[in-house]
Amino acid sequence: MTTSALLPRSVRSAVVAFIAVCAALIVVLPATAAKAAPSPAEIEKQMNTLWDQAETTIEQYNAVHAKLQQNQTKLDKLKKQISPLELQVDLSRSQVGSISAAMYMRGPGSTVNALLSAGSPGVFADQMTMLNYLAEQQNEAIASVQHKVAQYNEQRKPLDALVGQLAVQDADLAAKKKDINAQLDKLQKLRIQVYGTSAIGGVLKPVPCPYVYVGGAAATAVAYACKQIGKPYHWGSAGPSSFDCSGLTMRAWGAAGISLPHNAADQKGTVDYVSSSNVRTGDLVFFGSPPHHVGIYIGNGWMVHAPRTGDHVREAQVSDVGTPSGYGRP
Repeated sequence: MTTSALLPRSVRSAVVAFIAVCAALIVVLPATAAKAAPSPAEIEKQMNTLWDQAETTIEQYNAVHAKLQQNQTKLDKLKKQISPLELQVDLSRSQVGSISAAMYMRGPGSTVNALLSAGSPGVFADQMTMLNYLAEQQNEAIASVQHKVAQYNEQRKPLDALVGQLAVQDADLAAKKKDINAQLDKLQKLRIQVYGTSAIGGVLKPVPCPYVYVGGAAATAVAYACKQIGKPYHWGSAGPSSFDCSGLTMRAWGAAGISLPHNAADQKGTVDYVSSSNVRTGDLVFFGSPPHHVGIYIGNGWMVHAPRTGDHVREAQVSDVGTPSGYGRP
């Protein structure tokens, strides 16, 4: 007879139940200890956080790139201004070289030779007057070259400073591009994990564009933005085949004859403030502080914007994008 047989029936039942519970725990515990895969909602949150960081960097890149283009324009203009001066300096140097060669050929005995060959004191006086005149011309030519060289060097100073600035900005842009591309790679991997593709779907134009009509320059700007719906987002781009957020609003208002910088924060600093109760079609809608995203309002709570990488220019309800940090009217 086994030991378990000697136990009362109630005790044996309790032991069996305890063993069963232990067996269940052995099976369940490893599964509960394993790290659960993030839900689509959690990954979407990660994507939004990552995109906010990336878009902030993109808008910084746009600001630096705009300054780079401005400096390049100044550089080209200065080069055109200096080019004639460079030619004058080269010509003057050539003339001075000719004079120096002539003086060398004549040598210090030229005055004595002139006296011996003059034939009369009057002729000698005339020759000396001519020599003095030539000497004065030589001095004037040399002084002219010195002045032109000094003028040239003075104009070169800001040119050299601009070249230095451009070199620093180029390095800054290269670093920003690397950072942006690394963040976008992470974003694409997360998107594929959730959706199985890097592309974002959905209806691009669910409502009329514009939703509420307006006249004047705003109508032209909105009409341009509406025509871009469906074109892909590409950071740093301002059309015509792709756009980022501030590139789209810049080109839209540029079509209406109003110049805006290629940067959301700079655009907000350029336009007039508009309260949320007075916003109308054509106004700019800003997100973030400082702004890192911008769209163009089309009426009734809707806007057109270039959302993010993998997406396209599309309509969206302002409230779905986020809480605006301000509105502006170019």
